Formats: sequence, C-alpha cells, structure tokens
Amino acid sequence: MIGERFSARIHSGEWPLVGLMFSYFFAVITTFWILKPIKKGLFIGFYTDTGRTFDLLGWQLSGPQAEMIAKIGNMLVVFVAVVVFTWLARRLRRQQLTFVFAAFCLCGFWMYRALLPSAGELTVWTFYIFGDLYNSLMVATFFAFLNDSFSPLEARRLYGPIILGGVTGGTVGSFFVRAEIEKFSTSTWMIICAAITVLLVVVAAFAGRLVAKKCGSRAGEEKAETPEPSRGSPALEGARLVFGSRYLLAIVSLVGLYELVSTLLDYQFTATVVHYVVGDPTKHFSTVYAITNSVALLVQLFITANVMSRFGVKAALLVMPVLILGASGFFLLLPILWVGSSLNTFDNAFNYSINQSAREALYTPLTRDEKYKAKAFIDMFLYRTAKVVAVGLALVVGACFEEFTAVRWLSVATIILACLWLAAARYAGGEFRKISKDREDC
Repeated sequence: MIGERFSARIHSGEWPLVGLMFSYFFAVITTFWILKPIKKGLFIGFYTDTGRTFDLLGWQLSGPQAEMIAKIGNMLVVFVAVVVFTWLARRLRRQQLTFVFAAFCLCGFWMYRALLPSAGELTVWTFYIFGDLYNSLMVATFFAFLNDSFSPLEARRLYGPIILGGVTGGTVGSFFVRAEIEKFSTSTWMIICAAITVLLVVVAAFAGRLVAKKCGSRAGEEKAETPEPSRGSPALEGARLVFGSRYLLAIVSLVGLYELVSTLLDYQFTATVVHYVVGDPTKHFSTVYAITNSVALLVQLFITANVMSRFGVKAALLVMPVLILGASGFFLLLPILWVGSSLNTFDNAFNYSINQSAREALYTPLTRDEKYKAKAFIDMFLYRTAKVVAVGLALVVGACFEEFTAVRWLSVATIILACLWLAAARYAGGEFRKISKDREDC
C-alpha cells in the first residue's frame, strides 16, 4: 500500500533520479546519526563520568552547560564554512560540491580514527564540532543539489519519497549504533562513516549525470545554470540576497524560530538525562535516537506525502509548531525522564520528516544563486546564530536556578516561540503558493 502511494506520485522516467537522491540522503543522514550519539556521549561523558567541570573564566560549567558553549564554537566554525561554500558555489555545481566536501569529511574521519581511542578534552571538543560541521556541510550540499534539480510542482510530488531516504537513514543509523555501540570501537565507527561517504560520492556522480540529461544537454545546462561571476565578498553575498527578499526573510524566520526552539528542547532533554540516568548516558541517548528515527520514518511514510500533495506546503509547515506547543506544555507540567526524552522525539522526528520536506520545497521557485548562496547563508550561518541566542537563554536560566526543576520553565519560552513560528509558517506558505504559479520546469 505504501509503495503504491509513492508510485502514483513518481512518473516512470523519474524513478532512477528519485532513487539516487533517496540513496544520497540516506547515506548522509545514516552517517550523521552514527556520529551524533557518539559525539554527544563522549562529550557529556567526559564531564559527568569523573565529575569534571568546564572552567569558563572562573565559571564552572556542567556537561550540558559546556555543550551549550560548544554550540557557540560550532557557529564560529560554520561561518568559515559559509564563506567557503559560497566561494565554491561560484565555480562548482551539484555533484562537484559534493565531491569537495566529501573529501574533507573523509580526511576528518581518518584523523579521528586515530585520536578518539585516547580522547582528551581537546579531542572531545573538536570531534563534537566536526560532527556538527559534517551535518552542516553535507546536508546543505545535498539540498542545494536537490533544489537545483526539481521544479516546485515536482517538489510537491517527489520530496516526500526522496526525503524518506534521510528518515530511513536516520532509523538505520540510530538502530545500528544502538545495537553495536558496545561492540565496535570508535575507530571502527570512523571507518564505517568513511565507507558510507565513499558510496555517497558514487551515488552523487550518477545523480549529476541524470540531472544533466533531465535539464537538457550538458552544454546547454552549463550555459543556463552557470552563474555569472560575482564581484562581492563570498562572506556577504548570501546575506545580500537574503536581506533583499521578503520571501527569503520569511524562510529565515522559520529556520531561526525552529532552531531557537530546538536548542532549548535539546538542553531540556540533555539536562533531564543527566539528572535521572546514572553512569554513561550514551546508551540512553542512542535508545532515544532510535525511537525518534522510528517515529520520523512512520511520519514520512504515512503523513508527509499525503499532507503535501493534498493540502500543500503551507499545511505541512504548520504541523510541527502545533505539536511542539503540546509537548512543551506537557514537560512544563511533568518534567520526568521519558517526558523530557520525548522532547527530542517531537523535535527531531517531525523536523527530519514533514517539516524539512515542506521547508526545503520553499526554495524550489528561487534562482540558482538564491538556492546555493542565500540558502547556505540561512542554513549554515543564521541557523547557528539562532543557536547562540538559545544557548544564551538556556545558560541564563541554568545560572539563575541551580535546581533541575528550573529547566522546566524553559518550556514557557518554547511555547511563546512556537506561537511566533505558526505565524511565520502561515506567511511563508502563502507566499510560496503565489510565487510558484508561474514557475516552469527546468
């Protein structure tokens, strides 16, 4: 039944490209979900296992608080990544960008294969940032490739099945880690990530060839798709595009509000686990992530494609903020282990499925420069900037209220932000409908 639903939306000639893009996203997200519990477990465990604290100018921070500081470090690193991504996007397209960033990640996996078995504080911090950088670079590269390959009408039909690849990858990756976390060494996990990345490069190469055929001859495509040389700074080019468009600013609102909410929910989740779980938290983290990705898979199979094809992108954008309102209200009333852990599930399960499918569809009517440069600025830099704001709020609460029960009051902030998110989703969805009407297939 599920296969028939997707088959009805995919035309016969589209199956090879859809299958390759499914596989591409599957590989990226499988790797990310292998890295996520390992990097988080190593980081939190480094401080909680021995009672260490992180000294920040005399302020002794716990593991969850130190992780908030690491997120600020992520933003600084990602700003450099935005500049590099923009500079490369002027010269390279689609699979070429994938080749460059995959090569960088392969070098990282090989380096940490040697460093992680005897990880000290510096290694734990840099690996945490590397894991986040992998996600920023490879997910941004995938969606730039994807949005540059399909029209808005195709996106409504095909993004559900394609993004199902990422949701499936998350399920496979998280369950794989959950089952084998105690059997494989960190070096072995790095080798597994490297092998998946090599396969990803092969898939991207074949997908690039199919897109070239889909859009015409390679010579014709290069003439139509290669952007004119840009004279501005690559550090500012994406920003100029974003701040010159109301529509892109609406997308910024969606990304920023989501990231504020997500960071606060993640802090609540981590603080809850540290408070209730005795010993190494890695196993609990991997269990929660496995549950989260299972829910995401079910949502993508049974909800995402139906909502987007029947009710449109606007309706799909509204689903997640409504659910976050309910989850935050529940944790405010009952801050126990599995309610706190469920915050991660409501956050990531619905973001990686219906919310991401709808939000990425918003980019399909845009120009190539907006799809590559403006989107990179939004997804990589503004995304992290919102994290820093949320980190500041979480740390202020942690500093003012030492007891764990104070963490529940962050839900007041997430409820207010979710209401603003609903308003932004309504506006962005309405504008998408307007500007998509005259969009032609590539």
